[in-house]
Amino acid sequence: MPLQLSRAICGKITRMKFGYVVCLVTGLLFMAHASAQQLLPGEREAVVAGIPGVIDAGTKWQLIWADFKTADGIVGTADGSVIFAQEQTDTIRKLDVNDKEFVYLTDTHGGGSVSMDAQGRVYAVQRTCTDSARPFYQSCPELPMVSILAPERKLLANSFSDGKPLGRLNDLIADGKGGAYFTVGGAYHVSANGAVTTVADPNSIRSNGIMLSPDGLTLYVTNNTSVVAFDVRPDSSAINRRDFATLNGDNGGDGMAVDATGRLYVTANKGIHVLSADGKYLGVIPTPRRPISLAFSGPGKKTLYVPMMGAVGPNGKEWTTPEGVRNTAMTIYKIAMVAEGFKGRPK
Repeated sequence: MPLQLSRAICGKITRMKFGYVVCLVTGLLFMAHASAQQLLPGEREAVVAGIPGVIDAGTKWQLIWADFKTADGIVGTADGSVIFAQEQTDTIRKLDVNDKEFVYLTDTHGGGSVSMDAQGRVYAVQRTCTDSARPFYQSCPELPMVSILAPERKLLANSFSDGKPLGRLNDLIADGKGGAYFTVGGAYHVSANGAVTTVADPNSIRSNGIMLSPDGLTLYVTNNTSVVAFDVRPDSSAINRRDFATLNGDNGGDGMAVDATGRLYVTANKGIHVLSADGKYLGVIPTPRRPISLAFSGPGKKTLYVPMMGAVGPNGKEWTTPEGVRNTAMTIYKIAMVAEGFKGRPK
């Protein structure tokens, strides 16, 4: 698979006019990684100690995709593939079960995170031109939005209840009722009819990732070094805020996923923290790079797919950008799990 990936990267590099020789060097790096599991530039040691019922000790990460643009808000699909947002190209992309890449949706208006409900509706936070890496960053008047992109497009909201723009949106999770919960500083809910309500004020939380329990009755929101939980009522309002768990001293809590037993998986700087359904800390799965998003998919939904920050450049070194230019390079890895993802909805 790393050789397949090197060919894919060579295709991208060739189109970017970096040249054949560089592609060959990159391919050799990936082949070496496959045979010796040596660290690539920018990677860190990620020895899996094992967590009972979750992952076996010694399980290896497999690098399956890389690009110099983002891969965020990843979601599993019914056929065992994954889809993810690539903000800078205005696309949602798909990796099939063979790790082959396709363009899944276009014209996403800066789609930055994806969700999908059990009915197959695809939701996204649309960051429009709020990314400083985009060439029209300071001139585009389009407001950021939360929308349904497929099977039909529908704007849910582009402002708060007081009329203020949403700002640079973070993450979202479909509520199963035609609306979604999303984060942007604080945590919010938008209903199917476009009404936006506050779950947690931005002055009281440092939010990013957001997730529902398998039964949909608990809403989880990351709060930098911890996760907070809310009870979800039938009208989708979220009440009874409480501290759910800490990330064992780590910070930068970001994306989340749940498995079939209700365990919660949280990406942060050091790796993926695993929490039981009642908030007990179970352990960490170290990652080769800093992870930002994750989803179960693959056969039996027993593979964890994780986009991580950074990538190897065409010169065989860690990809860097000039000072003041945001580095959007990312790499996707996958790893075999003992646990299986929740099958009642895509994520």
